[in-house]
Formats: sequence, C-alpha cells, structure tokens
Amino acid sequence: MPAVLRTRKTVTTLSDGRELIYFDEIGAPPRTPLPDRRNLPSVDLTTQMRRDLLTGEWVTVAQHRQTRTYLPPDDECPLDPSTETRLTEIPDPSYDVVVFENRFPSFAGLPGGEPVPSEAGGPMFSQAAGIGRCEVVCFTSDHDGAFSALSPARARTVIDAWVDRTRELSARPGIEQVFVFENRGREIGVTLSHPHGQIYGYPYVTPRTTTMLAEARAYRERTGGNLFADLLAAEIAAGERIVTRSAHWTAFVPFAARWPMEVHLYPNRQVPDLAALDDAELDDLSSVYLEILRRMEGAYPDSLPYIAGWYQAPVHADRDLAHLHLQVISIRRAPGKLKYLAGSESSMGAWINDLMPEDVAALLRSVSVPPA
Repeated sequence: MPAVLRTRKTVTTLSDGRELIYFDEIGAPPRTPLPDRRNLPSVDLTTQMRRDLLTGEWVTVAQHRQTRTYLPPDDECPLDPSTETRLTEIPDPSYDVVVFENRFPSFAGLPGGEPVPSEAGGPMFSQAAGIGRCEVVCFTSDHDGAFSALSPARARTVIDAWVDRTRELSARPGIEQVFVFENRGREIGVTLSHPHGQIYGYPYVTPRTTTMLAEARAYRERTGGNLFADLLAAEIAAGERIVTRSAHWTAFVPFAARWPMEVHLYPNRQVPDLAALDDAELDDLSSVYLEILRRMEGAYPDSLPYIAGWYQAPVHADRDLAHLHLQVISIRRAPGKLKYLAGSESSMGAWINDLMPEDVAALLRSVSVPPA
C-alpha cells in the first residue's frame, strides 16, 4: 500500500502567482503563510522545443534562463528564509522543507497534452512549445547545510515532498515523466549554494529513459524477465560491487559504470516510482540514502560534486517494465582531480572510465560512517 505522508502540507502563492508549498514535520507549530512582499511582475514565460532529426530527441530553448541568479554572495541567497531587511523566494522566517515553482524554468506554460511538432519552418525544422513544470526543493533553511548533514527525520520530510510532487505532477495533463534530482557543487554547475534540488515535469519521455526501456522490452521478449530486477539480483549474487544493503534497498556500483564515482540504489521490490513506495521503504530510504552520500563524501578529502537523480517510470507507458532507482554520480576521480567529458564522451557518446567499478565499491565500503 502506498505510504501515508508524515508531513503537514501548506500551499500558498508568491506575488507573481507562482505556487509555493511548505512541508513541515509533524509536531511543528501550525503554519499561516506570510505574504510575499516583493511585488514581482507576473510570470509570462514561454519555452520552445526543437526536434533533432539526427537523433529524434527534443532540445529545449529557454532564453529567459540567461538572466537567472548566478552565484550570489551568501548574504544574498534567494533560497534563505526572508528577514525584515531582505526578502527572498520564501516569505517566512523559517521553514523545514519548501517546494516552489522555478522563477527561471526550463519548461513552463499551461499543459496541453504531448508535444505536437509544428513544421512552420519546413519539414526539417520541427518544433513545439516547451510545456511542462519545473520546481525547486529546498531541503533545509540552513544555508551552509547539505543533504548528507540532514537527520533521518528531515531526510524523510524531503522524501515525502518528492513523493507528493511525483503524485501531483503525474496527475497533470501533458506531463509524461517526473524527474527528481539534486545538483551539488560548483564543479557540477550549481549556481546557488543553498542545499536544494529540483523536480522536472517533462512533456515527453526522456531519451535515457526511452533507451533503457527499449532494452528492458527486448530483454523481456527474449527471457520473459524484468531487466532491472534481474540485474539487481545479479549484482547481489556477485557481491563485489555492493556498497550497502538494508531490509528494503540495495546500493551498488554498476558493472559498466560510466563515471569514476557512481552508485545506483534500488528498492528490493519492483515499483514504478516514488509514489508507489510504502512506509517501511520510505523510512529505510531516509537512512540508506544518507549513508550512501556520507560514504561517497568520505572517499576523498576533497568536496564531492555530484548529481543524484531518480529514474521513475513514464506516467502513461511501460510502467510494468520500469524499476524505480536512484543514480548518484560524481566527476571526482581522485584527490584534486575531476573527470571532464571530452571528445569521446561528449562527441561520440563513447564512455571511458578511469577506475574499476569493483575498486570503487571496495573504497566506498571501507569508508567509516556513523549510523544515520
């Protein structure tokens, strides 16, 4: 049975009409949202998607993102709580977890079904409106914090927000896939240092998901099995790339890891998305995920620039083929060294990894981390 969320949800709007949602932990005082006093102009954004006929993929063009906030000083962070002298995206002086519509979204506008290509520029130049939803998730009001520094209870609150938004966005017309992710570290390209993640509601199924599901479909036709579940079982049986296991989750470095530091986390039970997890799985996740991040951060003395992304089933297709999982990747390949995507990876999509996945798994297992 899907979980019952353990947070108090309060919905309000910012002065430009964007939605803002507080997720307060049970036991917190009742919240009466304060008004946004900034008097922002109303949001009227449009984005455009263009079809790459050589790959069949959509490329989104969002010119307004050129003006988004870029590496502001700590005392000007728009994700901090508001004060009497400085107004931010969050009008209140404190919060647990907050989700709000991105002010500079990659996808925006009213939903209207799947992208319908227009050939106004001729058959070689197919385009469509970039309809979708982009949200920001603030994990904590502590500007200097990190997801790895959260308590299990706060991690569960963030996870509850992910579940809620997956449910809500999946129910919206025109949303085909929901992607929950976090970018961490300037080396990755983060422009705001406050601990936060994002959620995209795509108007199409993403290329990587399409590729994985095509492989899963072919595997089922050959064997009758589920590719993701069988791969998980094979990694458990092999054992050498396992990083940690719990009652409900298994984390491992994949056999064909692309990145020097890469960990995949699977629920032991096949489910399509975060909204399908039960209470025990969500409770367990709040501790296991913290352990993974702390092991990865402890592998080297440097900071850990990373991307953590949840691979969820498409909203309307292939949900029986998919298997929810998290991929955490880092470009850190050694102390003082980063991996950059150069000619082979960027131009040809032909990946070359400098590290043996088995060695990375052993390194992560050797890191001593206190219980979450």
